[in-house]
Amino acid sequence: MDLELLAYSIIAALFAISIHELAHAAVADRLGDPTPRALGRLTLNPLKHLDPIGLIMLVLFRMGWAKPVEVNPLHFKHYRRDMALVALAGPLANVTVACVVNLFGTFLTRLPLNPQYVYALARLIRISIQLNIMLAAFNLIPLPPLDGSRIVASLLPFKQRLAYEKITPYAPFILILGIWTGALNIVILPIATFLEWVVKGFG
Repeated sequence: MDLELLAYSIIAALFAISIHELAHAAVADRLGDPTPRALGRLTLNPLKHLDPIGLIMLVLFRMGWAKPVEVNPLHFKHYRRDMALVALAGPLANVTVACVVNLFGTFLTRLPLNPQYVYALARLIRISIQLNIMLAAFNLIPLPPLDGSRIVASLLPFKQRLAYEKITPYAPFILILGIWTGALNIVILPIATFLEWVVKGFG
């Protein structure tokens, strides 16, 4: 990875992670839970959301994570629905960013800019779209504690949900092993392909 690509990847990853976690926090706050606001998570400041290992994994392997936003579901009026909405907010925010960035990219060549600047911007745009799509796809995997697992858990009956959540302590090892071996691509690629199709519709 050349230094320019690394720099662009870090910039794009920091923003993708920040918007993802801010979306979680904002929706939880809107639904009545003051916990994210009290913990300072209603911000785009990446230092508030950063998980160093997750950032490295996202930059190098296009699959990573941030520090999860803590929520207290006791503040929600509708536990299952609201937990699912909070979980969905992060991936949806990333897909939205990818759509907006892709739309900007369609007008980039029409701007009266130096070709060197256009090339640099185009490269940053491509990386930003890719990272936002992959972050959204990765988090939609139904493996605790990723967002997909929270969505699935909200649909399960109580006993099944408790059994499902028992794999949470082992999830980080499963994720890292899946990333290193490439096995996780079997799950992620179909999701990412669909999201990419959605994003391209805004280009």
